[in-house]
Amino acid sequence: MDAIYENIEKESIPFLKFPDSDVLVESKDKYLRNSDLIRAQSLGNLEHSKMKIFFEDNESKKVVETTVWAVTDTIVVLKKGVEIPIKRIYKIL
Repeated sequence: MDAIYENIEKESIPFLKFPDSDVLVESKDKYLRNSDLIRAQSLGNLEHSKMKIFFEDNESKKVVETTVWAVTDTIVVLKKGVEIPIKRIYKIL
């Protein structure tokens, strides 16, 4: 899965542009994504574990390895207030 995703640093994310559309179509995939995000938040807060977040901006697919600090209804919050829209996330490992 990593091969088609460009590795980026968390600090680059605020400079990316994100379309409003969801990268996932199937309801079950969206449900799994939300479950994975809740798990990632728990691991981030309890154990400071880093997770790989696979997402897409308006240009290409990317992956970042970082700690998830918070999850709202619409965004994932990383360290230093960096945000990724949930709709743009494919998978969290």
